[in-house]
Amino acid sequence: MLKTLANKSSRKADSGPVVARMVEDVVKCKWAMTVLDLARQGVRRPGAMVMSVDGLTKKVLNERLKKLVRYRILERVAYPEIPPRVEYGLTSFGKKFIRVLEEIENLEEERGDLD
Repeated sequence: MLKTLANKSSRKADSGPVVARMVEDVVKCKWAMTVLDLARQGVRRPGAMVMSVDGLTKKVLNERLKKLVRYRILERVAYPEIPPRVEYGLTSFGKKFIRVLEEIENLEEERGDLD
């Protein structure tokens, strides 16, 4: 199974993102993981996300939000109000993706118990 994932993730970049590559890209980025954790907790507004985490800047947050929207893990909803309001939430794929990350976290905790 892992060999299959490795083979799929070694495809050319122009063949489009595959789930294995997305997992690797998201997991290796602490800020993407932080943004997903905030979304999982129900924090939907970018300003609230920045205020919730020390060291998270608007620039970095916007980069990570764009990436997670591009991967269709998060969805962006813009409300036609003045001032404009934007919120982000998990897509149905994003909810499944979060479950995968939770399982990885569970494995890490289980492995920690073995030491």
